[in-house]
Amino acid sequence: MAIHTSLPIYKVAYDLLGVATDLTKNMPRDFKASIGGRIRDECVDLVVLIFRANVSRDKVPHLDRLLEGLQVAELLFRLSKDKRFISVPQYAKAIELTNANRQASQWLA
Repeated sequence: MAIHTSLPIYKVAYDLLGVATDLTKNMPRDFKASIGGRIRDECVDLVVLIFRANVSRDKVPHLDRLLEGLQVAELLFRLSKDKRFISVPQYAKAIELTNANRQASQWLA
């Protein structure tokens, strides 16, 4: 078992958390706590689920939740872009990282 912080999937998830933190700090006040907070919470959960999957004998439940969390994060990023809370390039960067985090599907195999 590798140390979870050295896994490529962890590094991408951590980068996504950093991007999410940067994007949400400039959201309008009305949405910073609701949508922005939910985005940050989902990204933190992704990092935690990677740790849990790495230390668990049965990785499947954690990886299933990870893939679900990625879908939720992508939905919230898209909503933020559509409502112009974040720019298209910011959205593209976040989605690039969520796509890179699809490594979890390969980890399931």
